[in-house]
Amino acid sequence: MSAPTMRPARVPSARFAVVGNPENRRVTLFAEAVRAAGLPAPRVVAWSDVLRAGGAEFDAAELVRVDSPGENADVDRLLRGTQDPTRVEGSARWYAGFTAALRSLRGGIRLDDPDDLAVLFDKRRCHAVLDAAGVPVPASPTSGPGAAPIRGWDDVRALMREHRMPRLFVKPAHGSSASGVLAVESGGGGRLRATTSVELAADGRLFNSLRVRRYERERDIAAIVDALAPDGLHLERWLPKASQQGRAADLRVVVVAGRATHAVVRTSRWPLTNLHLGGSRGDLDTARRAVEAAGARWADLLDVCERAAACFPGTLCVGVDLLPAVGWRSAAVGEVNAFGDLLPRLTGLPGSGAEGLDTYAAQVTAALRTYDGRPDEDHGPHGPPQHHPHGKRTGTRAHALARPHQ
Repeated sequence: MSAPTMRPARVPSARFAVVGNPENRRVTLFAEAVRAAGLPAPRVVAWSDVLRAGGAEFDAAELVRVDSPGENADVDRLLRGTQDPTRVEGSARWYAGFTAALRSLRGGIRLDDPDDLAVLFDKRRCHAVLDAAGVPVPASPTSGPGAAPIRGWDDVRALMREHRMPRLFVKPAHGSSASGVLAVESGGGGRLRATTSVELAADGRLFNSLRVRRYERERDIAAIVDALAPDGLHLERWLPKASQQGRAADLRVVVVAGRATHAVVRTSRWPLTNLHLGGSRGDLDTARRAVEAAGARWADLLDVCERAAACFPGTLCVGVDLLPAVGWRSAAVGEVNAFGDLLPRLTGLPGSGAEGLDTYAAQVTAALRTYDGRPDEDHGPHGPPQHHPHGKRTGTRAHALARPHQ
């Protein structure tokens, strides 16, 4: 018998508010999900207004969703202080501005915990939290106790030798959407190659590009790393990934209220599988069959994602980048994304309780259930999400999302 589907609870008093860029499709899609649940459109508070006014106030009963401040040149200028949104540098200033803006939001029932978001947008801290919780992650010398500082390319080279990492990812600590990420490989005779979307200008400035390129001269790679280092860098061992139809494959798994509800396979001929960089969606059923043929359980891979999400119990939804190992028998978590739910037209996984719902509808349903406080009788085989045990009050987290794992 199939699992019952999540259905929006009817809560006449519930009101949503969204902090986002009003023109962005993320806000539009979430608003459509709210209206489809029979509620008024959410109140949209523009990031530009928050940043200029030094904050925003929310009513005690408003369910407040924080959405991405990205894809808006004015907001980017306010956060990073640059006139050119294609520039890569400035992520440390962006992070400081973003976390300060989160602290300036007052009142409401928060669906995204500011402390969680601060960790999620620092790859070093996020990696350390996951590792301490026993979530499988690539080895890294830049997170946890005794983390190594990265002042430039010389430090990267030294850590590659010290930790025997001939292949690694160099990531801006506060980056997103693969901005500034380099997949670095070293070989015999001092050969080096870095695969990245960074465009290195003749004057040394760095620009985001939709075209993945390769650099094979050490001085070019060093110039990019040296330019990024002041913003903070995170290093991770490059784990060989599974493949699908001869292309590198990983998964983006969306976890809502502690439950893995949506998943998509991303494939690419490059080590960067981001869809906006030329990656394409693979076949999820094929991936599931490959996992089972290897003697593993698909549920165990989803469990890894739920364990990662459980590290951020005050945040309703995260997107987990899952790195299946060659052969599909096991997997590690590459990243946990605060705004990893933009997967238009993708409906919920069988047995997740979100069948027929997109990522936004699943979040609206979960938020309404938590706000209503009634027992969750319609749930999939993983069991119901844990609700916040206390009353929902102004400025509080709306839920405790992680379910216990044995």
